[in-house]
Amino acid sequence: MIGTIAVIMIFSIPILGIITNHLKDNQKIKASMLKDELELEKLKHENFIVETEKMRLELETMKVDYTKTAVPVLWEVQGEKTNI
Repeated sequence: MIGTIAVIMIFSIPILGIITNHLKDNQKIKASMLKDELELEKLKHENFIVETEKMRLELETMKVDYTKTAVPVLWEVQGEKTNI
């Protein structure tokens, strides 16, 4: 009986080491994934800001082009839209 307990104790130490090493590796992988996800979210946010600025500039350009038109009908439409 004592021999069985001694054998179990001897073999449990390397098994616990393997399990602990495996858990550490999993934590490192999760930390790396979290870091990558954070970087991805930063890039998405920067992309959103750039696209929003691009759309704002396009709208400004369209507004300038729209006000430069010499068609009086468009002036009336523009006046109606500003009243809305």
